[in-house]
Amino acid sequence: MSLKRNMLLAGVILAASAGLAQAEMSATTATDIEVRSGPGAEFPTVGVATRGSEATLDGCIEGSRWCRVDVNGMRGWVYAQYLSVEQNGASVVVQDHRDDLGIPTITYEQTDPVRTGSVRTARPAPDDQLLGPVDQGNVVAITPPEEIRTYIDDNPVDAVQLNGDLVVGATVPQSVEVHRIPDYQYSYVEVNNQPVLIDPGTRRIVYVYR
Repeated sequence: MSLKRNMLLAGVILAASAGLAQAEMSATTATDIEVRSGPGAEFPTVGVATRGSEATLDGCIEGSRWCRVDVNGMRGWVYAQYLSVEQNGASVVVQDHRDDLGIPTITYEQTDPVRTGSVRTARPAPDDQLLGPVDQGNVVAITPPEEIRTYIDDNPVDAVQLNGDLVVGATVPQSVEVHRIPDYQYSYVEVNNQPVLIDPGTRRIVYVYR
């Protein structure tokens, strides 16, 4: 009885395929991506898988962009937009070819919601806007001066919820308002409760405050 109770309190992963054992599917990370303990931006980060890392793909949640992988000694959840697999000698994005690739469908059930104190952490919904893919050829990473963070903290803005990992090089949708910083070339916005710096010309993320 206690075993059953303990299982119900934990997050349970259930394979939804009907009995046939599936061969492990190999995938590659298309950029540096955060590996999370659950399928959502509100879950803690397990670590970061660097671009080009080999991963074993268990499957993805139906109607969601989250997939579970083993990568670089970590087991967790990543965004399908940033995983690629080999198909007929070509590299294709998992998110765009899930049906063609026969990606297994898995489900995630959690009976004890992730909370911060007594307040449920805001999470992106399935229909929230999507961060654009990383353009590796135009990624510019910066190290902002300390006074920039001070300005952001002193001038809070409404957070927006976006699907996708917050990584340098990802694009913020045009509909998201970015906010100027006086005498500084980059703007800022708060995405999924994390401040990020944006190149206002390309709308690409140049720095993420952790």
